[in-house]
Amino acid sequence: MAAESEAQRELQYEQTLMYGRYTQDLGTFAKDEAARLRLQQGHGEGGTPQPRRPSELLEYTQGRCGPCRVCALQCQRFLISKVGEDWVFLILLGLVMALVSWAMDFAIATCLQAQKWMYGGLDTNVLLQYLAWVTYPTVLITFSAGFTQILAPQAVGSGIPEMKTILRGVVLKEYLTLKTFVAKVIGLTCALGSGMPLGKEGPFVHIASMCAALLSRFLSLFGGFYENEARNIEMLAAACAVGVGCCFAAPIGGVLFSIEVTSTFFAVRNYWRGFFAATFSAFIFRVLAVWNKDEETITALFKTRFRLDFPFDLQELPAFAVIGIASGFGGALFVYLNRKIVQFMRRQKTINRFLMKKRLLFPALVTLLISTLTFPPGFGQFMAGQLTQKDTLVTLFDNQTWAKQGLSDEFEYLGILEAWRHPRSNVFVTLVVFILMKFWMSALATTIPVPCGAFMPVFVIGAAFGRLVGESMAAWFPDGIHTDSNTYRIVPGGYAVVGAAALSGAVTHTVSTAVIVFELTGQISHILPVMIAVILANAVAQSLQPSLYDSIIRIKKLPYLPELGWGHHEKYNVRVEDIMVRDIRYITLNCKYRDLQHVLQSTKMKNLPLVESAESMILLGSIERAQVGALLSHQLSPERRLQALRQKALSLDRHRLSVASICFQINTETSSGSPARAAARKPLKPALKRVSSVTSETPPASTADPPGIALKNLFCANAAAEPTEAQGTAYRKAKHVRISISPIGECPDSTQPITACVLPTPNLPGQS
Repeated sequence: MAAESEAQRELQYEQTLMYGRYTQDLGTFAKDEAARLRLQQGHGEGGTPQPRRPSELLEYTQGRCGPCRVCALQCQRFLISKVGEDWVFLILLGLVMALVSWAMDFAIATCLQAQKWMYGGLDTNVLLQYLAWVTYPTVLITFSAGFTQILAPQAVGSGIPEMKTILRGVVLKEYLTLKTFVAKVIGLTCALGSGMPLGKEGPFVHIASMCAALLSRFLSLFGGFYENEARNIEMLAAACAVGVGCCFAAPIGGVLFSIEVTSTFFAVRNYWRGFFAATFSAFIFRVLAVWNKDEETITALFKTRFRLDFPFDLQELPAFAVIGIASGFGGALFVYLNRKIVQFMRRQKTINRFLMKKRLLFPALVTLLISTLTFPPGFGQFMAGQLTQKDTLVTLFDNQTWAKQGLSDEFEYLGILEAWRHPRSNVFVTLVVFILMKFWMSALATTIPVPCGAFMPVFVIGAAFGRLVGESMAAWFPDGIHTDSNTYRIVPGGYAVVGAAALSGAVTHTVSTAVIVFELTGQISHILPVMIAVILANAVAQSLQPSLYDSIIRIKKLPYLPELGWGHHEKYNVRVEDIMVRDIRYITLNCKYRDLQHVLQSTKMKNLPLVESAESMILLGSIERAQVGALLSHQLSPERRLQALRQKALSLDRHRLSVASICFQINTETSSGSPARAAARKPLKPALKRVSSVTSETPPASTADPPGIALKNLFCANAAAEPTEAQGTAYRKAKHVRISISPIGECPDSTQPITACVLPTPNLPGQS
């Protein structure tokens, strides 16, 4: 009680009516206590306190300008410490990623414009147009595949599956290096500049993570805390949000999407880091667009102008629900098709071996096929083949109705909308052909070994499906749905927004695509139908297939344990003892060579469990099979055997030289002047190796070696011989010693002993 009251008094604890409380903050108390202890150490044994100056500052205190130099050095250290703050790191990360995103968009737009220029300049010859239309993307894709394969093969693909694995704590080599960063940026620019149905969101998550890792290494020069693994994981989580934020200028959706896609457990303390970096990156990205005169002000990427007073009618909600359910089936089918294409290519051993030798042939053939089908004068005229992904989304989000009753000539197509018009078919045929063709094209194109994503192609397909449903609703209800004598026409563009969010959410198993859609379009008027469709699409897709990223993890066999899908919740009740193997081979610390060899011959396990003993069964760890085999080979090698034989022969020679032809038998009875008793004699002990050990009492040595080699001798050094007991300095009682003369190595009992009285003498000073 006294000690408790003393502690309460030190912390200024007082008891109140209901609860006790501390009248002083614990942090303040700790600081005051530390200051008091430092003051005591400074005073020492009654001396005056001496201010302690760091040893590295002593060289700057010399001379007249010593205080100024010390002050300058302290200011420099203060600035360097502030450079390592989180907000500085996040600002640098957002700035670098915004510059990279804007530069890549500029280069991609230039490449696409060059393709249009080549296609338009050869309008006099259709064959030359076809060659230009096909050759240009083929060259870019082939260069991207070759450059990536030579510089960093880890840059192939999306990058989100690898980031999910890294954020789980698994170290993947070469995935966050400068070489991979360069390969990813250049390869992605060429792949998207070719006009193939590929995306940039997934690769940008990987690019932002690599940028964060490189910045951490750079800033670790200013402070060692960036070498902390936990801190790096937190910065990688923020970088994933930056990748989506600067890609779509959607900071809120980017943070939520990165949490859903990459994290199983998310630390709330990283929330502000993700929002801060993603917002700053999106702001700089849009400011650069205004500075380049691409935009008049900071607006959404795909600005829509849906009416706000009555965006949709309640009777349209079933149509939105149908879009969500159908998108769920479509998303599951897309993931299934993508996985089956990869598995088919792997199962065909002949084709696989051929394409492995000719690595650039597969991407070139896929690009040639897709480019041929999208050729505008050919089959591309039925699927708006000349439009880029950005132009396609702009037209699909248009708030005007393209057709009434399926007649395409009732709407005046202007500008890029002309691509959806065909003189011999209506808009419904064009949309259906576009959806079907882009669906399998995107699933095939995402298997090309280049840096690419699948979010944007799926987003475009979902927008086209929503537009198809919206145009159908507009055709069925040309005057809109009547409500209270008010007529509001149906807006097909709203259906396109709902379809884009639903299908992309079904493929990625995320709900944050709804927020990304709101930030992309700049309008939140369709929040209710979008959320309904996204939730229904996720419910259907999750019950059928894993997400696209989990599917890629399974294809690549990355060390990642996915979540259990629908219909497998009963497996949560499965215990480890239900699936573990009980009859398993193990080795102990004291097992012999025979046991060890038997374990190696009876099992093919790569790792052998090591237990303390067969009785306790305490697991100490595991030993690799190859390591055990190497150690055994080393211990039983011919050189070691020859060395052992030489040592044995040498010890035998020494034994023959040092052993005396006298066997000792010590009688422990004390000297009392009486003759020796005629009792039965004790067995003679082995001859001692050294003559000087006659008077020492040592335990009898083992007469035989153990039948095997203990495991301790394989992994540990030979233990030193135990020291003999120190002889006492006190006088000992005299003992009767019977000495019998016999040949070397023989001590027969029949030999008549000679009895002598031996008096041990104490150790004199200076003697050992």
